Amino acid sequence: MLERIHLSIVAEVERRGSLTAAAEVLCVTQSALSHSMKKLEQQLGTDIWLREGRSLRLTQAGQYLLAVANRVLPQLALAEERLHQFAKGERGTLRIGMECHPCYQWLLKIVSPYLAGWPDVDVDVKQKFQFGGIGALFGYEIDLLVTPDPLFKPGLHFEPVFDYEQVLVVARHHPLAQQPYVTPEEMAQEILITYPVAPERLDIYTQFLQPAGMAPKRHKTIETTDIMLQMVASQRGVAALPRWLVQEYTAKVDVVPVRLGPDGIAKQIFLGAREADLDIDHLKAFIELARGSAEALGTYIQK
Repeated sequence: MLERIHLSIVAEVERRGSLTAAAEVLCVTQSALSHSMKKLEQQLGTDIWLREGRSLRLTQAGQYLLAVANRVLPQLALAEERLHQFAKGERGTLRIGMECHPCYQWLLKIVSPYLAGWPDVDVDVKQKFQFGGIGALFGYEIDLLVTPDPLFKPGLHFEPVFDYEQVLVVARHHPLAQQPYVTPEEMAQEILITYPVAPERLDIYTQFLQPAGMAPKRHKTIETTDIMLQMVASQRGVAALPRWLVQEYTAKVDVVPVRLGPDGIAKQIFLGAREADLDIDHLKAFIELARGSAEALGTYIQK
């Protein structure tokens, strides 16, 4: 009945756009591929595709099969990779997903000693996921997720690794630089620079501006921290970043942190993993190393 090759065919046809292209990737003839799927459709008693001219459109059954393929195939690929690594006495790769743009600098400080302590483990960092960070964990695209916004679900564990304060970053000679804190109303006159993340996932919107019914004068997005802070230093806008990250840059970029509101915005960074993987020695070692990073980085919230 249903076999791995059927899932691979459905996934590749959807990805490549045609039976011919999928057959080339899977190293089978188009006729063999078509015969295999036709036989499956006969056994299941339902069509997987409907032909529309030269193109194929997945039926409801086909859409379901594609969803199964997207979940199952990565797990099978990972299982095969791990088994090959066990056979060779290797541990393989720790795949880390990032939902925290400014955490790259922190991650580099963890990765360096980790690689030194685990010479038979590689590290790979991913930022774009097919189904988002939580979906990437469930789909076995990644092994660890770095996130400030955990979504607690059965089968997943989120370990808090350090606390931090989200602050507004302004140029040293900006009018707001000398204030003890900034108000949402004052942001109405400012150009806000952020990473390319949807506003509904940005703390400065969800925890500061939107509750007060306010918005910045304009909103720009920039991908890199260095360019963002150079823009802020040139008074082209303001940004919201972790205090610990701003403090690392204040010696080389003319910017200062200002508290968001009188009480500030307190946040935590979490490492998420599948509960079934928590006993894997090299994954557990990374979490332990990350937990010990807070004091070294001076990332405690400043009151």
